[in-house]
Amino acid sequence: MHTFPPPLALRFLISCTFLFGMRDCVAEVPVFIQQHCADCHDGGESEGGFEFTQLNGPLADEAVFAKWERVFDRTEQHEMPPADAVQPSQAERDVFLDELRKPLAEAHAKEKATVFRRLNRQEYENTVNDLFGTHLDLIDRLPEDGRADEFDNVGAALNLSSIQLDAYLQTAELILDEAIEKHLEKPSIETIRANYADMRGAEKFLGNQWLHRDDGAVVFFQRLGYPSGMLREASPRRAGWYDVSVTGYAFQSDEPVTFSIEATTFARGAEKQHYGFRQFLPGDPQTVTLRAWIPERYMIELTPWGIYDPDYLIKKNGISAYSRPGLAIQHVELRGPIVETFPSRGHQLLFAELPRTEIVPRNPADRKKSWYVPKFEIQEGAETSSSVDQTLIRVATALYRRPVGPTEITAYRKLFDAEHDSGESIESALRTAVSAMLCSTDFLFFSESGPWLDHHAIANRLSYFLNRSCPDAELRAAADSGKLATDPELLKQQTQRLLLHPHASRFINDYCDAWLGLRDLDFTTPDAKLFPEYDVYLKSSMRDETRAFLSHMISNNLPIRNLIRSDFAMLNERLARHYGIEGVDGPEIRPVKLPADSLRGGVLSQASILKITANGTNTSPVLRGVWVNERILGRHPQPPPPGVPGVEPDIRGAQTLRQQLALHRDSDSCRACHNMIDPPGFALECFDPVGGFRDFYRTLGGGGERVDRKVEGRKVVYQQGLPVDASGTTPEGFAFSGFNDFREHVASDEDQIAEVVATKLLTFATGREMGFSDRQPIADIVERSRKSGHGIADLIVYITQSPLFRQK
Repeated sequence: MHTFPPPLALRFLISCTFLFGMRDCVAEVPVFIQQHCADCHDGGESEGGFEFTQLNGPLADEAVFAKWERVFDRTEQHEMPPADAVQPSQAERDVFLDELRKPLAEAHAKEKATVFRRLNRQEYENTVNDLFGTHLDLIDRLPEDGRADEFDNVGAALNLSSIQLDAYLQTAELILDEAIEKHLEKPSIETIRANYADMRGAEKFLGNQWLHRDDGAVVFFQRLGYPSGMLREASPRRAGWYDVSVTGYAFQSDEPVTFSIEATTFARGAEKQHYGFRQFLPGDPQTVTLRAWIPERYMIELTPWGIYDPDYLIKKNGISAYSRPGLAIQHVELRGPIVETFPSRGHQLLFAELPRTEIVPRNPADRKKSWYVPKFEIQEGAETSSSVDQTLIRVATALYRRPVGPTEITAYRKLFDAEHDSGESIESALRTAVSAMLCSTDFLFFSESGPWLDHHAIANRLSYFLNRSCPDAELRAAADSGKLATDPELLKQQTQRLLLHPHASRFINDYCDAWLGLRDLDFTTPDAKLFPEYDVYLKSSMRDETRAFLSHMISNNLPIRNLIRSDFAMLNERLARHYGIEGVDGPEIRPVKLPADSLRGGVLSQASILKITANGTNTSPVLRGVWVNERILGRHPQPPPPGVPGVEPDIRGAQTLRQQLALHRDSDSCRACHNMIDPPGFALECFDPVGGFRDFYRTLGGGGERVDRKVEGRKVVYQQGLPVDASGTTPEGFAFSGFNDFREHVASDEDQIAEVVATKLLTFATGREMGFSDRQPIADIVERSRKSGHGIADLIVYITQSPLFRQK
């Protein structure tokens, strides 16, 4: 039997007595560690940088708690003692874990609580736009939010600085400026019709780069650089919702021609508004339509995809002799602005009891002038004072997302009076008071007192979870009824309703961006020489695939195993071509049945995931392995010990990263974590940095075999490098020969998938990282989910009914 060196043994026993209470309750803890752990972690050259002297101190100390939690987890998962050591019996292991479980759970329960959590940038933007009927892009006007456990809505990571308060003051003014109506009447709907032939400057390109047909259509034969597909005359003077119609056809083609529809501006650095991809069929002209928000002075831009002139035949022989497919556009039509509510919701919120009237101009004829902007005033009257109070209460109730009484608006009424007494108009004074509300903690933060949340706090948590904004009228009514927090059936009904709400797409987008990391899709740009097939259409489709996949699973309540192994994929023509799947036409994403032996199906083989876990040139089993462990398996590898260098790819192509990692794992300080990290990464090595399947690596270093392939009519310049090996062995000893074996192994443990997904969903829903004392309630959710077949929509319902969701 191994024994501690006397000083460490004494310190450790004292530590156990202090941490876990009565000495006779923890007798098995030091005995187990003496027998199975001390030999490698005795304070000398401790393996993995872990030694038991680090366990001294109270569990209230986060660092000490984390170390004990690590001891528990690695013992429970049979990672420790290592396979080459003498193993304890399962009974010994269970006794040891039981001795640790209760004090760890109690210590975490004392410390955990959802902190005073504020709205993050996305929640803030959604809330004000929904309440005031605006369409403002406010995210970039606010400081970036902190993150914890991948999520940017965790309260502990969301601070409030003076810089943020200043930004809130500025955005408050912007919100009110946008919400308060500046016109007397609802704007009339106008129609703008434009075509490329009549566009300013078109004469420079017609007959040269563009073919002008007798039917008025202008034909593009390649993806446009200069001139781009910006149609300058298809530009509204006023921002708003517009019905966009594009009329045209596929020219000289037996196949449909696909194109993107965007809005853009000449302003330097302005981002495009992307409205998606559409296609025209050969034959008679067709019209595609969509409704889109177009900012002021933005122009419609059309860009064809999948047509190209690699041999420069247009330049050599002239455009009239060119016989390859083209995109013919006859005209573009904008109809709008479409205004459903006039005045805006925000205007009505502010002035329902304080109607504004126009200040008649000195010369009434000025109203007909194009430069005329009306001015308004609110008349003083006997009821003005009570109307101001009613207005402030109504606005506060909307902003605070709960009932507000007269005493809560006292400070804002005093602010209004001070402004008005100093000579400001009623409207100006009211704006000042409402701006103060928009900067108040009651608006910026969630009102959650504990231990059990009240009806309105439940409504807020549910709405921001599934719709990413304040509760709608029906959910507010459910909270006002006094039953939402106590009636499980009502809470279930509201959960299911919000999952089908139009705003549920916000939940899908934000959750995928955080949990799966889709927010990093634009972080790298793949090397154009190594991966010439990567383009804007593919990137856009990647993101849409993953979001549509999760949405489809939820709307159909599919079993949770589909996240890992599904018999379908959400594809369009671009993804299907990228994945080598035939029979998929058109740009719309839809479910496609997969062959039984397909590598696709489930998130692990989706191009978006494979791109964000690569650097644009190389793949790294370490990066992908960490991603799979943390996002899918619920394991959190330790960061490398200080002074241990990372493994860099061999840019010469002489060695694979797998070969380099084999040497890296020889180090005692690296072996344990890499045994966990590397296997999932190895399994994904059969996919390149843009999500394509590969048997060999690509290289530009020379010495490889030539590749006989063309992309957009041009021969590729990369060469065939070393072969890919996607085999490995998991920490629990499962040997896999490739990705399919690994995927089947992960998919077989539905309880583990459900546990990880439930944990991530709870973090996102509550704004709090889940910890040790949450494990049993999460296990209860998983047990309930198992009994109903692990449907993912059912899992979300069970989460919202759990104590973890309903408690602070």
